[in-house]
Amino acid sequence: MKIICVGRNYIAHAHELNNKVPDEPLLFLKPETALLRKRQAFFIPDFTNEVHYETELVIRICKVGKHIQEKFAHTYYNEIALGIDFTARDIQHICKTKGWPWEIAKAFDGSAAVGSFVDKKKWDNLLNIDFELKKNDDTVQKGNSKDMIFSCDQLISYISRFFTLKIGDIIFTGTPAGVGPVKRNDRLNGYLAGHHNLSVLVK
Repeated sequence: MKIICVGRNYIAHAHELNNKVPDEPLLFLKPETALLRKRQAFFIPDFTNEVHYETELVIRICKVGKHIQEKFAHTYYNEIALGIDFTARDIQHICKTKGWPWEIAKAFDGSAAVGSFVDKKKWDNLLNIDFELKKNDDTVQKGNSKDMIFSCDQLISYISRFFTLKIGDIIFTGTPAGVGPVKRNDRLNGYLAGHHNLSVLVK
């Protein structure tokens, strides 16, 4: 199972981190060990002093595909969930400054939290899905799939040029603006179209 992540897929988020808006999807991978199992707490690693939440729509691949045409991409996933891409922002900054890869800031154990997958048929328009993250009952992020630079279908088509997509692979589709730090004992709750989908306790 692969965890494929997309960076800078919302213009406002790229701007808030002073990053260039990409012309093509910006991809990185997390290993299976990054997956935070349901009902498990997220433990802040000892190698970082600044972990940020990044809330994202996550899609799960339902059949094998390679070089998928965009017009057929919608048939390669049938479920959507919310996810949190936990990021060691201080480590990422150091790596980016030095021109190094920054997987150690993104792909560490437990850095990919995923909520409950929901049948995509629940939505009439997949290009208009609201989602929200609350930290300790305060809303800290709001997003909508209509604001993605690259849609889910475009992402699947692009990703499949480089990686064979297999059943069970998941794609984190990018985060909107509003990312920020977490500290121990924070409670994160994610809502997909108004329905509770994800809960993570930070330790």
